[in-house]
Amino acid sequence: MKRTITHLADGRELFYYDRRDDADRGAVDPRDLPPRPPASQMRYDPLMDEWIAIAGHRQTRTHLPAADECPLCPAHPASEIPSAYDVAVFENRFPSFSFAEGDFPDPGGLSAARPGIGRCEVVCFTSDHNASFSSLGPDQVELVLAAWADRTAELAALPGVEQVFCFENRGAEIGITLPHPHGQIYAYPYVTPRTRHMLDVAARHRGGNLFADVLAAERKGPRVVAANEHWTAFVPAAARYPFEVHVYPHRRVPDLPSLDADERAAFGPLYTGVLRRLDALFGVAMPYVAAWHQAPVRYRRELAHLHLQLFSVRRAPDKLKYLAGSESAMGAFVNDVAPEEAARMLRESSITN
Repeated sequence: MKRTITHLADGRELFYYDRRDDADRGAVDPRDLPPRPPASQMRYDPLMDEWIAIAGHRQTRTHLPAADECPLCPAHPASEIPSAYDVAVFENRFPSFSFAEGDFPDPGGLSAARPGIGRCEVVCFTSDHNASFSSLGPDQVELVLAAWADRTAELAALPGVEQVFCFENRGAEIGITLPHPHGQIYAYPYVTPRTRHMLDVAARHRGGNLFADVLAAERKGPRVVAANEHWTAFVPAAARYPFEVHVYPHRRVPDLPSLDADERAAFGPLYTGVLRRLDALFGVAMPYVAAWHQAPVRYRRELAHLHLQLFSVRRAPDKLKYLAGSESAMGAFVNDVAPEEAARMLRESSITN
């Protein structure tokens, strides 16, 4: 893999990840861009013991542009990427977190406030606008993994960053603003609530490592969807979503940079197969969120076990699972599809469709 660093017209960093060493990355960004936005502000919720990012500048971000104006397609006047690419990563133009300056009012009351330092990046999986992650070949998936691992390592080393999160949102039902196949990386200035809670629960677990024990139990049970020598994909026993799959490496590692060459090579065929099974379930492109759970930079890192959480809000060909009163207000999930049935449906789904 060859990595090349360059800059966009407003100074943001752009990274090319190429399979060929002779890739020419001399093209420059010719656009006349406005100044970069100010930093977001973090505000503390004393009732939930959580931090919330306030980022008003994101209201103006690009929203569902015409295909010929897609900013993730290469080498056209509206593009963020001035030349054709294999995999490209760049700083988000409308970030939730950044190292920019900013002035904010004191929220008052019991809420503390601090700058929303951190970084947000966009990961373009392919230059093909009409592709999807499920259509990527094994070599391309490995290149994406290499980019994720490289960015995780670098972002985790930035001052003030406490957690790095790689994820993909796919489908209008999820709320995407750009249909081009891509994901994002958030470098948070705090440990996110879900990660903090999972690791606190793991710290109370008696016996072995909680994540490893869950994986061992699921590998023996009825909810396995797919497996190979290095990875297992299963529907968790207490799945929150109609179709939810967790993908674990068999070897306990804290994060993506810790995967070895064999584990990286084995991931793509298994994961893209699971994605194709999802699409084949109802004969429509399945909306989903794919979320990498990595160890935080410092907090209880020794307890973590890297894994991917994949879930969809579609529960039937013409029905979605809305996160309404119980889920949104109380955080109390009600799943309409039994996990064992979801696993059976996915195993029997034709991946050739």
